[in-house]
Amino acid sequence: MSRKITVIGAGVSGQGLAMLAHNLGEEVFVSEQKKIADDVKERFTKNGIAYEEGHSEKVFEGTSEILISSGIPPKSEIIQKAQSRDVKLTGELDFSIPHIRTQKLICVTGSNGKSTVTSLIGHILNRAGMKAGAGGNLGTASSTFTKEDFDSVVLELSSFQLERATQNMHSCVAVVTNLAPDHIDWHGSYENYVSAKAKILSLRDPNGWGIIQDRDAESLNASGNIITLSNSRTPEHKLTGHIFMDNDKAILTLGENVSCLFRYSDTTLIGMHNFENVAMSLCAVKLLGLDTASFGVKYLLEGFKPLPHRCEDAGTLNGVKYIDDSKGTNVAASVTAMKSIDGRKIIILGGQGKGEDYAPLAEAVKSECDEAVLLGEEAEKIQNALKSSGYPEGKIHMSKDMRDAVNISESLAKSGMYVLLSPACTSWDMYKSYKARGEDFCNIVREKIDSQWKS
Repeated sequence: MSRKITVIGAGVSGQGLAMLAHNLGEEVFVSEQKKIADDVKERFTKNGIAYEEGHSEKVFEGTSEILISSGIPPKSEIIQKAQSRDVKLTGELDFSIPHIRTQKLICVTGSNGKSTVTSLIGHILNRAGMKAGAGGNLGTASSTFTKEDFDSVVLELSSFQLERATQNMHSCVAVVTNLAPDHIDWHGSYENYVSAKAKILSLRDPNGWGIIQDRDAESLNASGNIITLSNSRTPEHKLTGHIFMDNDKAILTLGENVSCLFRYSDTTLIGMHNFENVAMSLCAVKLLGLDTASFGVKYLLEGFKPLPHRCEDAGTLNGVKYIDDSKGTNVAASVTAMKSIDGRKIIILGGQGKGEDYAPLAEAVKSECDEAVLLGEEAEKIQNALKSSGYPEGKIHMSKDMRDAVNISESLAKSGMYVLLSPACTSWDMYKSYKARGEDFCNIVREKIDSQWKS
C-alpha cells in the first residue's frame, strides 16, 4: 500500500525526489512556495504527481513523510511548522542515496572547487572506459542515478544537503576540497557550516577514504583513512597519506609508496587552486583502484575544460582579456581567482551577501587589483571594507548594473590588463543564478567585441 509523501520545493532537487518517490510507488504531493515552471508542471501531471504553488495545510494532510529539497532553509516557516508536527522529515541525501545503483560512490564537498573535482573525477573514470555518473549539487539530482547501474557515481554535496544528512552515505571516497567562510546566513555561524561539511567524512563507509587539506584536518575532526594535501613535504597532521604540491608536480605518499600523481604541465587548467583540484581528483580515482599510469595521466585529463563561469575566458577587447568567474560567490573563491591570474587586473565585485567579513577580500583587492568596480546590494559594504583597508578611494567605482560595470571597466583598462568578474557574492539580488549573471557579463563583452569588428 502506498504512502503519501510530500516534497517541499520544486527545484532540481525537489523534482528528483518527487520522481524517485513516484517510481517507488508512493503517492506524491509537491509544495513549492514560488511559481512552478510550466514544463515541470507538465511533467508532474503526466506522472500523476499533485502539486501546489504557495505552501498550505495540504503539506500535512495524510502525509507519512516530508522530503526536504536541498535549498529550503531550516528557518523557513514551512520547515518550522513541519518540525512542530508529528511527521517524519527526511533530507534529500538520506532518501536518495540508498537507492543509487553503484558499488563505488564518491562524495565531494568544499567551499570552492567541488564542482571542478566532481566533474573531473567523472571525466577521468569515463576516459578510463568506466560507466561513471557525475552530479548532485552540480545540477543533476542525486536521485537521477537510481534508474540504472553505474560502475561509479560522483556526487557534489552542498553544506545545505549535508546539514540534513544522518545516515551512512556508503561512500568509498569522500573529498573536502577546502574550507572557507560561506553560507553563514544560512547556517547561522561558520562553526555550523564546518560541522555540516564534516558529515561527509563521518558518514562515509568505515573503511572509506577521505581526502582533505592538511590545514582543515582539525576543523573536520578527521580520522580513519585520511590523505591530506599541502605545499609542505612534512604535513602538520600525521594521517594515512599525504599529497605534496611541489613546484611543478604533485607527489602522493601512501605508506612506503611515493609516486608522482601528475605534473602541472599535464593539464590545461590554470592556477595552483586548479592543480590542487587535479591532485585530489587523481588521488580519488587511484583509491578506487584505477591504475592511472597504465592509461597515462595526460590521456585521462585530456579534453577536460574549465566549467562555465569558473575563470572562463569571455573574450579580448582592445587588448584587454575579460574573465568570467561568476561562480566566485564567496570571499575565498574571489581571493583565489585574483591570486591565480598573474598580471594587472580590474575586479568587478558585488551582489547579494552571505554574511561574510569583507576584510580579507579588501586585502586581496589591495594587493592584486588596479581598480575595483562594485555593483549590487553589497556594493556599499564592500566599498567600506576597501576604504578601511587603505585601498585608494579614487580606485573604487560604483555601478548601477552589469552593463555599467563593464562600461566602467572598459574605460579604465589598458591593453595587457584583465577585467575579472568574481563577485564574492551570490547573484540573487539581480539574477536568478550565477550562470545567468555570467552569461550577461559574457554577452555584454561579446557585443562590444562584435561592435568593434563591425565599426
